[in-house]
This record gives sequence, structure tokens and C-alpha cells, in this order.
Amino acid sequence: MSGPFVTIGCMVQVTPGAAGPPDMGVIVQIPQTILTASGMPLAVSGSMCQMTNTLTGAPYPLVIGPLGSSGATVNGMALVRMGDMIPSPPGILSIMGPPASPTATDGWPP
Repeated sequence: MSGPFVTIGCMVQVTPGAAGPPDMGVIVQIPQTILTASGMPLAVSGSMCQMTNTLTGAPYPLVIGPLGSSGATVNGMALVRMGDMIPSPPGILSIMGPPASPTATDGWPP
């Protein structure tokens, strides 16, 4: 799935969640600061998400899995785009948005 790159504050959803139903969260930490859009670092595989368990309301961390763009990388880490569906235990992480910059997109496959 190609699409615009994302940054801190991007909404994400993991299906199934830690207790079964999908859990929602946001990207809160990005391990690279070299590549930015509008002054914000672009998310890469290995970025940290703060998730909230749908049933209990308990927060938990989730690291974005190793897949993302196959053609756009930073220091060997794949860039993450809106619309990506990345295997990240306990399930599949869907990147929902908003994008860091709607004008910067990537056409490479996952």
C-alpha cells in the first residue's frame, strides 16, 4: 500500500488487540531524527506506539514491526505510511493517519 508518510501523533489500530477486540493508539516515539516533514521525524519500523486496551482501558506499548516501505528507508528502517498494515504482535497494525505531509508520498510496495 503506498501513501503519505506519518509522524508522532498518527492514529493506529491493532487487530486483534491484546484482549481480542481491536485496540487503538498513537505513535509516540520515533527512533530516527534524520528525515523530517514539517519539522517532525517520519515514522519508521521500530517506532513506539501507545495503545489502549479496548476492554480494560489499560495502556500498553507496541513496537511497529519490521515491514513498511520496501523502497524508502532511513538507516535500514522502513518508512511507515498511511494505509500500511504491518504485522506487530499481538496482531496486524493499521496506520490510519493523519499524514506528516500530504504532499510527500511513496509508491513502493510493502
